[in-house]
Amino acid sequence: MAGALAHPYRSHNCAALTRAAVGETVRLSGWVHRKRDHGGILFVDLRDHYGITQIVADGDSAALGVLDGARLESVVTIDGEVKARSAATVNPQLATGAIEVFARAASVLSRAEELPLPVAGEQDYPEDIRLRYRFLDLRRETLHANIVKRTRIIADLRQRMQATGFTEYSTPILTASSPEGARDFLVPSRIHAGSFYALPQAPQIYKQLLMVAGFDRYFQIAPCFRDEDPRADRLPGEFYQLDLEMSFVAQEEVWETMEPVIAGCFEAFADGRKVTPAGAFPRIPHAEAMLKYGTDKPDLRNPLVIRDVSHHFAQSGFGLFERIVGEGGVVRAIPAPGTAAKSRKFFDEMNDWARAEGHAGLGYVTRKGGEFGGPVARNHTPERMAELYAELGLGADDGLFFAAGKPAQAARLAGAARSRVGAELGLIEDNAFAFAWIVDFPFYEWNEDTKAIDFAHNPFSMPQGGLAALEGGDPLAIKAYQYDLVCNGYELASGSIRNHTPELMVKAFELTGLSRNDVEERFGGLYRAFHYGAPPHGGMAAGVDRIVMLLCGAQNLREITLFPMNQRAEDLLMGAPSPAEPKQLRELHIRTVEPKKAG
Repeated sequence: MAGALAHPYRSHNCAALTRAAVGETVRLSGWVHRKRDHGGILFVDLRDHYGITQIVADGDSAALGVLDGARLESVVTIDGEVKARSAATVNPQLATGAIEVFARAASVLSRAEELPLPVAGEQDYPEDIRLRYRFLDLRRETLHANIVKRTRIIADLRQRMQATGFTEYSTPILTASSPEGARDFLVPSRIHAGSFYALPQAPQIYKQLLMVAGFDRYFQIAPCFRDEDPRADRLPGEFYQLDLEMSFVAQEEVWETMEPVIAGCFEAFADGRKVTPAGAFPRIPHAEAMLKYGTDKPDLRNPLVIRDVSHHFAQSGFGLFERIVGEGGVVRAIPAPGTAAKSRKFFDEMNDWARAEGHAGLGYVTRKGGEFGGPVARNHTPERMAELYAELGLGADDGLFFAAGKPAQAARLAGAARSRVGAELGLIEDNAFAFAWIVDFPFYEWNEDTKAIDFAHNPFSMPQGGLAALEGGDPLAIKAYQYDLVCNGYELASGSIRNHTPELMVKAFELTGLSRNDVEERFGGLYRAFHYGAPPHGGMAAGVDRIVMLLCGAQNLREITLFPMNQRAEDLLMGAPSPAEPKQLRELHIRTVEPKKAG
């Protein structure tokens, strides 16, 4: 053992010692995690990256005074003897729970001041403190484990992609402005006065250029940057995606290639949770998803299905719904099975919730033992209610909610109500990852702000029907070879088969008001490339952060990210963003303009 103790800091890490080491002299280093004084006998939980070992010191040990005076989170080195714990004191929760180390000597390598937040334990703490002292926050068990799992998940994805025949290529970080839809982060050029680079919102154009260049199957774990407001499922500033592209493929081949990669990764880290197997991901047209689930990212763990029941109210005598349907609106029904035992309060609270969300309200019908109740039933005859229930396949003790209004508004309310009813009634299957492809997205949409046609999604997607579809008929009726991969109510990936000819590219943008010259100016590299032999190609990008969040069971991306920003896009630890020095601004040929103060 003498050779091992020649190392200045440790012979073992804090998760390595078992009963096989009893009697050995060891050296450990780590952080003082917890201390317990049992009347002259001090127990210290020593923690490092790998785990925890219990250290014991008593009055016969020179280490007692050193450890007793060391604050929590001080870094110490311990020399001691490994001893077996008694049967009554074995801790099965620890890898080292069958042993303890009797400390013979101890030294403090780095003293800790009074902590601004606790490291031991998982209690909630204000986010601003956690982010300002992220280096302490990262020592906490769950967050530390999440970050380790994140690296393992990324390594697993990378290995699966390579095994599937993809090669990893890195694309530029300093690039040109992108049409991805969010604001760019701009980087001023010192050499080219008045000009700016942009950080990539995605490697979209570069990966298409790689296909034109003949690289066939590309992927990378790509950093992406978007200057957009933060939300729970996307951090401000930067995020990472599993980006990929394939040549000479139809969309079905993209799905068949990626299902084993995604399902395999989830199965590897699911910890017993059920995963939709590769080859069994449902493929749901976008229009069907919006009707049945009220969203294009449905949670299929929820068995509830929304139905359109507009025809039941077109000439029903129920004035409100009849007027909505007559003006081109719709009525959507959300079943609430087995709610006979629920009080009226449950239904009223759902209606209150809908109003609080900015909707006019959520109509409902109660039913107990075959008897209808509630405001809609009072305005719709029992015979018509029975006919409606029969069509929906509902029983004598099932309730029903209604979302009425313009199609998009009713879909949004019905989708949110479906999620809430499913959760309130305990219908959502826990411990499962339910995948589906959402397919056949609209190619264009009507932009109410600009009163013009705009791309509904990726502008480089291939329209179904190709150039002929763009040259005739209603642009808003065109579907795209475009698809999203969803899981448990989250969009995990988005992709498409791309257009790959200059004529199709120009025509697609012309319908949104851009000219050939505009296309050449904005997307010149890709446009030129399409003139020199571009293969049919397609791909997708999967959100690494969301994948990790789901597999870690986290509710917020900050719980799986090393150094995130806060909700105001500030890095409280490093103090970013911060003003630039006047000298820096002069070198960049720019001047800052303060926003006007209100009033």
